[in-house]
Amino acid sequence: VVTTGERLREDVIGRTGCNPERVLSIPTGIDHERFAPGDRAAARRALELPEDRFIVGIVATLRSWKGHRFLVDAVAGLADPRLLLVIVGDGPQHEALQRQVAEAGLGERVRLAGQRSEVPPWLQAFDAFALPSYANEGVPQALIQAMLCGLPCVTTTAGAIGEIAIDGRTALIVAQQDSAALAEAIVRLRDDAALRSALGAAARAHCLQGFTREAMLDRMESVFTRAVLARSR
Repeated sequence: VVTTGERLREDVIGRTGCNPERVLSIPTGIDHERFAPGDRAAARRALELPEDRFIVGIVATLRSWKGHRFLVDAVAGLADPRLLLVIVGDGPQHEALQRQVAEAGLGERVRLAGQRSEVPPWLQAFDAFALPSYANEGVPQALIQAMLCGLPCVTTTAGAIGEIAIDGRTALIVAQQDSAALAEAIVRLRDDAALRSALGAAARAHCLQGFTREAMLDRMESVFTRAVLARSR
């Protein structure tokens, strides 16, 4: 049995009583050449995003547990016209988020970009990435992608996120479902270019060590090889 995170592995073992030696954790690997730092100004021009705004972005299916509404609340609580939240993705919460943005009068400060097939340019256009999930997470692919793009990230400890997001080293960790904490972390990143640079570089380096596509394929190949050898005995 292969899970995508150590927390999920422990959950499977606890729920099923499966032999721990037969349950492995192998996070989904990401193409580190495709998801890499890029030219932010060029990406913004191509996507028609303003070049003079501090852009916090999220790329995720619009589901309740991804925490989009708390991110919108965080932006609403910050009196900063330069701050722009860009939400990339679609899903069941689309209409609810549209209403929330409209009711808060955030039309100029929150952009719902919808579903996009080409994700790297959006990540390369952001100044920071946020994923305030509070449930149903393994090691999120979107977070690995953002970190490989060298983005400073704000996230939580939901699921197995803690396997890549280490507070103060590879990301900023905030409490789940806490808009005020999100706002505070966003302000820290907005106001500290050195922190953004350090977190982004450390995030990419950390993900290159074990969350690339090559690492995943090598580990999965090992799983299948052991299974074949065991069956042939």
